[in-house]
Amino acid sequence: MEWTRSETVALALDNCTHCHGIGLRVGNGGKINPCNCVLRSIFRACYARFRQYANREKFGILSPDPAPGRDGGNMWGRKEEEYVADFCLVSRRYLNESEYKIFKYYFLLRADWKLCCRKLNIDRGKFFHAVYRIEQKLGRIFRELEPYPLYPLEEYFHGPWRKSTALPGCEQRDTVVPFRKPARPRISIPGRKAA
Repeated sequence: MEWTRSETVALALDNCTHCHGIGLRVGNGGKINPCNCVLRSIFRACYARFRQYANREKFGILSPDPAPGRDGGNMWGRKEEEYVADFCLVSRRYLNESEYKIFKYYFLLRADWKLCCRKLNIDRGKFFHAVYRIEQKLGRIFRELEPYPLYPLEEYFHGPWRKSTALPGCEQRDTVVPFRKPARPRISIPGRKAA
């Protein structure tokens, strides 16, 4: 997966000292990588949506999904429940045991940082460094997950955006065609006033 500036600039922090608000950094070997502030923003957007759906008392909204294949029928699913499950399962799969303990206490159970530090027997600095590493790690995974990433959220819930296809008999043009003819340029005659 290749990261582009158009998708990272909106997520980057303006006052980030590493990327200066662009969202991209040059890594080892000249490879372009997203900045950590972008990865944390991706995680926080996914986590906000997770909390929104997990705090609801009732699920039950069915949404149509286009079925794969030629038939093109619709399948029905509960996208909100699927998202909550995917968020938890992907996090469990990609975090090691100590990271998952912090994730579970701080993000899933919503414990205070003081309680987490006491329960995990670590100090405040190590705890928050671990939280930032977890956000960065999961932000990258949520964006680069194949074949169905959790981020961008609109693609997860509504499917990938497809290019529009031309109607039969109509051709698509690569050039812009004006709706009306451009106005004729004015010709100036020396010694004569313009009308």
